[in-house]
Amino acid sequence: MLSNSCRYGIRAMIYLAKHYPEKTSIGIKDISHDLDLPTPFLAKIMQQLARQKVLYSVKGPNGGFSLLKKPESITLYDIVRIIDGEDLFRKCIIHDETCSSVRKSRKRCAIHNDFENIRKDLLALFRTRTLEDLAKTAEDSDNILI
Repeated sequence: MLSNSCRYGIRAMIYLAKHYPEKTSIGIKDISHDLDLPTPFLAKIMQQLARQKVLYSVKGPNGGFSLLKKPESITLYDIVRIIDGEDLFRKCIIHDETCSSVRKSRKRCAIHNDFENIRKDLLALFRTRTLEDLAKTAEDSDNILI
């Protein structure tokens, strides 16, 4: 359901939330090493989040990333929306357009009613779970991010 970019971004954001606020900036090499993620790919994802004012980015040998907002104010939905967009919450699971567009042009898809409820629950979950929640859960398991 989520792209690799989005999953990697979520993991990196949880990682930063776990270290918030004691570490003001964490280098991309440290993040990618600790999470066992490819550095160049992760760097692009992190820059995308920085451009959207969720992360603070410092360039240079002593640079790195840090959360621009408090972990309790960043939701899972915020991260997914920035990296993958809102298609997961808006598009038909079968047709390549929004459910409202499909309804106007043809009958609903065969799984519309089932998926509509799942999508609503998923949206509610993503909008209510914060990085603070996820970081606390991650503290209970060293393997949750890897």
